[in-house]
Amino acid sequence: MTSMQKSYDSFHKNNYTDKSIFMKCPCHSGKNYDLCCGPYHKNQKLPETALHLMRSRYSAYALDLADYIIKSTHPNSPLFEKNRSDWIASIHEFSRTTQFQGLRIEFSDETHVTFYAILNTLGKDTSFREKSLFEKSGDLWCYVSPITSGRTKR
Repeated sequence: MTSMQKSYDSFHKNNYTDKSIFMKCPCHSGKNYDLCCGPYHKNQKLPETALHLMRSRYSAYALDLADYIIKSTHPNSPLFEKNRSDWIASIHEFSRTTQFQGLRIEFSDETHVTFYAILNTLGKDTSFREKSLFEKSGDLWCYVSPITSGRTKR
């Protein structure tokens, strides 16, 4: 069992208990979860930048937090699905079969983040690089779409 899987299992078994303060954040920032993406996932605060939203979405996928992924996806996104139950099932399947091994931020500005996600799905390297577009509506940042994306070999 990987350390990320142990963190995932601990997180879900304890359902956001005080033990999550000792867990390293799945976004690979090096910070503790409760001092990084945890407050966004727990609706204690909103991501202040596109970069914070991007990192919190990566963590949400790693922790199988489908509602957070859906809430933070812009309704005009090509990834937005009208059938919520199918979308939730799709997120659960991806999150439960994928190891989230690393995240490297390559560039960010006000509305774009370029990152490299190191993933392994069912024993296969599924890492990819993406430049993403984000949009702020009121106080809420949302993921809009990938501008460029592609699978890459490590």
